[in-house]
Amino acid sequence: MSNKTCCRGPGYATPLDAMRSGPREKLLYTVTVQPNLDEPHGDYLSTVDVDPESPTYCQIVHRTFTNRKGDELHHSGWNACSSCYYVDESSKTVPKRDRLVLPSLNSDFIYILDVVTDPRKPEIVKTIDGDVLKSHNVTAPHTTHCLANGNIMISVMGDAEGYAKGDFILFDSDFNCIGTWTKGDKKALCGYDFWYQPYFDVMVSSEWGAPNKWRRGWKNVDLEDMSQYGCRLNFYKWSTQTLYQTIDLGSDGITPLEIRFLHNPKKAEGFVGCALNAKVFHFKKKSDSDEFEAKKVIDIPGKLVDTGSGVAEDMGGMISDIIISLDDRFLYVNCWRHGDVRQYDITDPENPKLTGQLFLGGAICSDLPNVIVKEDKELKERPPARYVKGRRLEGGPQMLQLSLDGKRLYVSSSLYSPWDKQFYPKMVSQGGHIVLIDVDTVNGGISLNEDFLVDFANEPYGPSLPHEMRYPGGDCTSDIWLANDA
Repeated sequence: MSNKTCCRGPGYATPLDAMRSGPREKLLYTVTVQPNLDEPHGDYLSTVDVDPESPTYCQIVHRTFTNRKGDELHHSGWNACSSCYYVDESSKTVPKRDRLVLPSLNSDFIYILDVVTDPRKPEIVKTIDGDVLKSHNVTAPHTTHCLANGNIMISVMGDAEGYAKGDFILFDSDFNCIGTWTKGDKKALCGYDFWYQPYFDVMVSSEWGAPNKWRRGWKNVDLEDMSQYGCRLNFYKWSTQTLYQTIDLGSDGITPLEIRFLHNPKKAEGFVGCALNAKVFHFKKKSDSDEFEAKKVIDIPGKLVDTGSGVAEDMGGMISDIIISLDDRFLYVNCWRHGDVRQYDITDPENPKLTGQLFLGGAICSDLPNVIVKEDKELKERPPARYVKGRRLEGGPQMLQLSLDGKRLYVSSSLYSPWDKQFYPKMVSQGGHIVLIDVDTVNGGISLNEDFLVDFANEPYGPSLPHEMRYPGGDCTSDIWLANDA
């Protein structure tokens, strides 16, 4: 990338520029799953009004349906973000953030939406058939990131038969498939999320497992074959697209899901949340080599729980999302099973300090009659159920999205509909929700905004399940920043 730029692309020059100068969010694009697989309208993108000055505040103002059964929309990403901000003087075009990419976990379809013509009413302008991915022997597309060269890269988790495979599929700016990204003989066993830092010539990816395992729900026996379930971090040379290091995190690190470098592009360190046993690992580049090291820095103990069977089992917290504020000061962690959201001060990244905790439902609430918590190393008593505007929050806190200024944290409730049906069937039957947490960015601390609730109980075609959330102008998890001299 040249230091000389002829113009500016989308997003912001730096994370701190976004934090200080970015506008308050007014719309929240929310991936919404239809749990009734016989409903022909299928999954959809909900446009949620989050402008407190608007007469439709807290309401879903538009729904963009796929009109296809069985997709399981999950995560989303942009055709261009802050990684495209610096445009070389020799460039013939300036990237625009005008397409939202919605991959489907179950059908392998990918939907491309126009979000610029009418931001309140996104429209599907292209559909990529699942057979396109299968023709390259990949399936289960997950994380989407744009690249500075104009291409779009999506992580995948399976091969054409549904067995575990960690790789990435590339599309050009018109969403024509280029092929898989990884070069060389070494391949990751599993795939999930990824984040890149060209300044250090590195990309890191995490692992969930084989689609033919997790698509049918969670089973303990799946861990008997760790080639089909994840516990590793995979580091790639960005310039050569080759896998050069894999770190096995062991049993504490089973299912390392959301992975984030710090936003500062000149910091070669970050965090990954390991879902099953609720641990967070910090990873950091060694000072004398290109290799990385990882250590556990947050250890949330399991709870010994009897859920009515008469046998107490260890219930892990299920960390399914983490998010870092744009100033790299706070890390937010969810525990979908235990029911809490936590805020950590990461000023010293290798020694996070808990500064806030809030229970928003979960599987151990004090009003659940068939639940007995026999051992809890953290709590003296079970948390009460949480109500917002008279509605009991079913399920647990799941996906997180932080405002650019770090003052508002949106929280949705659905993880993945087959797992929702397994762990929180009442949420599935009654519909999910989005709530809002207010953040004290000065002293640390979080509190629930009692006046904000987006309820997905009475949707046009039945109760539905909200998952990932995005702002039209980018956010803390969609945008990657590059050093101008990268």
